[in-house]
Amino acid sequence: MARIPQRRLFNWRELDAASDLDRLRLVLEALPDEEFVSFLEQRRDRGRDDYPIRPTWNALIGGIVFQHQNAASLLRELWRNAELREVCGFDPTKGGAAVPSEDAFGRFLKLVIDHRKQLLSIFHRLLDELAKLLPDLGRKMAGDSKAIPSFGRPVRDEEKRKEQDRRRDTDADWGKKTYRGTRADGSAWEKVVSWFGYKLHLVVDSVYELPLAFHLTKASVGDSPELLPRVEEIAEQHPAVAQRWEEPGAEMAADKGYDSTANNAGLYDDHNIKPVIDKRTLWKDGEKTRPVFSQRADSFVYDEVGRVYCVCPLTGEQRDMFFAGFEHDRAALKYRCPAAACGLECRGRKDCERQAAVGPFGRVIRVPLELDRRIFTPIARPTPKWDKAYDHRTAVERVNSRIDQVLQFERHTIRGQAKMETRITLALIVVLAMALGRIRANQADLMRSLTAAVRRVA
Repeated sequence: MARIPQRRLFNWRELDAASDLDRLRLVLEALPDEEFVSFLEQRRDRGRDDYPIRPTWNALIGGIVFQHQNAASLLRELWRNAELREVCGFDPTKGGAAVPSEDAFGRFLKLVIDHRKQLLSIFHRLLDELAKLLPDLGRKMAGDSKAIPSFGRPVRDEEKRKEQDRRRDTDADWGKKTYRGTRADGSAWEKVVSWFGYKLHLVVDSVYELPLAFHLTKASVGDSPELLPRVEEIAEQHPAVAQRWEEPGAEMAADKGYDSTANNAGLYDDHNIKPVIDKRTLWKDGEKTRPVFSQRADSFVYDEVGRVYCVCPLTGEQRDMFFAGFEHDRAALKYRCPAAACGLECRGRKDCERQAAVGPFGRVIRVPLELDRRIFTPIARPTPKWDKAYDHRTAVERVNSRIDQVLQFERHTIRGQAKMETRITLALIVVLAMALGRIRANQADLMRSLTAAVRRVA
């Protein structure tokens, strides 16, 4: 390599390190953690203070920001990186000796784990601060679950579950998800994925891709029963967000794992949130349609997809009814005669109109949601509006991807539900703190990013 005699004006390595540390500063300045840290200090009381609580807590947050896989990796970085120690608040006069030993850091982690319920209050405070800065936060939501395998070994024998073995995970169990679809040639396919560990149930804002509520369970717990408790948790902990649901337009998108009458009815009736939940196929083979009005002679039927049809009384021809919107006061979907609405030729139109009073818009029927809460929702299923609303569900998939790849849950070394709950809580706290810090720094376009450099204002 040719030698370059001139002297560099600055060091690129130092510039990159400073930029990286800015991300940690942004998070630490946004964290409303004073109450929690003071609580931990009170718990220590008059015990030894060789490694103070505050810098150790900041280092724990730094380990998540800088994507350290485990505590040992974080401590090694603290030993060699004086700038990082300074940002965390360790005594600069002690050098590397200020860094906690693995045993001391492990005891601090246990203290945090034992008080993970108090830790959750930081998450709620961050969400309240974000709600003040984002007036539409929580109006468009998406829900999903995420498999998180345990690093521990499964317990094969129930008798051994009570034994102390740090390699095993006695809290986790087996979960399974089945994926089905149809190939281009019309043949069906099925894929079964199983894992030993846990399941994260998550509700996110689908516009900003920020977590709103979460709950960690064993892997075997079903998805559907976890949706409404998460919504009720948001309503209880964050009334400013729940108040936004009172205005038209609040939506919850989720896949068919959440398809149930209870979820659709609970979201809309109790919280004024329009459910946009994909549905399973539950009708018996060969059952194509059902009557809309079972006690009337009118020939109106619907299928499991949610399409409503009229059947011509003369020819028996079946046509799609023209959707005319949702009537909130009646909790019903309104449909018009396709012949009157679209100018179609219908030989049985006069006979059909004799069965009921007809206005200037032709025959009109209203399908109440109560006919089938799984199929009929305030946003009619077979419409472009429903498809557009359902597309928002992909936001939670992107959040899940960041949890895996950026927050290191693809390569974690965690055993036990208490540790996993704490680690998940810390990770989502960092997500919200980074978003809040970037908004305050006039970098709202980067609020979703945990790795982008902080732009410095000249």
